[in-house]
Amino acid sequence: MRRRRSRPEDEELEDAMTQNPATEDPKLDNGADAPEQAAATGPEAEIAKLQAERDDLKDKLLRTLAEMENLRRRTEREIADAKAYATTSFARDMLGSSDNLRRALESLPETALATADAATKALFEGVELTERELLKTLERHGVRRIDPQGEKFDPNLHQAMFEAPDPAVAKGLVSKVVQVGYKIGERVLRPALVGVSAGAPKAPNGEAATH
Repeated sequence: MRRRRSRPEDEELEDAMTQNPATEDPKLDNGADAPEQAAATGPEAEIAKLQAERDDLKDKLLRTLAEMENLRRRTEREIADAKAYATTSFARDMLGSSDNLRRALESLPETALATADAATKALFEGVELTERELLKTLERHGVRRIDPQGEKFDPNLHQAMFEAPDPAVAKGLVSKVVQVGYKIGERVLRPALVGVSAGAPKAPNGEAATH
């Protein structure tokens, strides 16, 4: 029996199949993942992304607005403080002049003033008027006197120089003002120098003395 001779075309096809064996259709693999990719990049995902970006921008905007409002309030406070306390150093320097005017007035006893001549009285009244005008000028710039006679001792406003029994003044109250103090706005320019009452003196039996 005669053997059939292979045709050249058959040999070429056989070689091609040997060198490149058949594989699964890549189109089938891609088709299996297509729904997931479509879901990941579909309209819902895009909307969610845009919403996240919107929320982030809104949060940043609100934070920026809050910071700007805090800055505005802080700036207003600083401007107000600058206006209120711009004369602090000058006012503090003027306190010495006020003290000297008061000392000059107190150096002349009332009895001596009553019998003084017209020139002395005029001088006294001139000094007194100068002191009043100085205090009014200081008040116009926010400076006020602290004269706490008979008030409760306040360590924020007063500086205690001594404590002594005083039957006329309750314990803890200012019994004597050694030197008046001054405030500017809510700040103390100079505390008042005071004596504080320790109450009525003790009797020998340990009880407060009564009169």
